[in-house]
Amino acid sequence: MGDHEEVTSTQVEIFGATYVIRGGQEPEYLTELAAEVDRRMRELAEHLPNAEAGRLAILAALNLADELSRNRRHYEGERGEIEARVTELAESLAAALEEE
Repeated sequence: MGDHEEVTSTQVEIFGATYVIRGGQEPEYLTELAAEVDRRMRELAEHLPNAEAGRLAILAALNLADELSRNRRHYEGERGEIEARVTELAESLAAALEEE
């Protein structure tokens, strides 16, 4: 967080428990994040009905971390492809301009 960002407190509910989260993000954004964590925990609870909330939270965190990691790898792969294509086009343009 930068020095100019206002720290706010937002009350959210995750898996039946209420938390107050402090941060520089908009309350709506924090509420959306909490809703996603809640959704993931509830999905897991359907498959693991006897699991404790702490275990469900860890499993949800691992699932989210896996998704983030896969998205990062995908992004980096696309970024590399785009950079290679831009280099190729720049070289083609340079060659075309030299021919004129």
